[in-house]
Amino acid sequence: MADEPCGQPPLPTPPKPGQRMVKCVKFGKDMPGLDYVPWNGELGQRVYDNVSAEAWKMWVEYSKMLMNEYRLNPLDPNSHKMMEEQMEQFFFGEGAKLPENYVPMRTKG
Repeated sequence: MADEPCGQPPLPTPPKPGQRMVKCVKFGKDMPGLDYVPWNGELGQRVYDNVSAEAWKMWVEYSKMLMNEYRLNPLDPNSHKMMEEQMEQFFFGEGAKLPENYVPMRTKG
C-alpha cells in the first residue's frame, strides 16, 4: 500500500469473531492463525500451530525469491527439501538468510 513504510510488514488485520489465534513465533504475539495446514508433515503442523497468517504471507514472498534465485522446480523432490529447510530456518531457526550474491530488485520511483 502507498501509506505503508518501505521494508516493513503490513500491520496485522484485527481478528474476525471466532477466528483461530496463535502465539506467532515470528512476531511474538497473539495473532490470527492460518485457516489450514500449509505444508505436509510435522513441519506443516508446527507452522499451523505457531505461525500467524501475516507471517505466512511474509514467507510466501520470501519463498518466491528463493524459487527464482535458486531456480528451483516445485515438482522436484530436492527443491521441495530445500524449501522445507528454508521454511524451518525462517520460522523456527536463526531466520532467513538471503542467497549469496543476491541483489534486490530496484523499485521504480
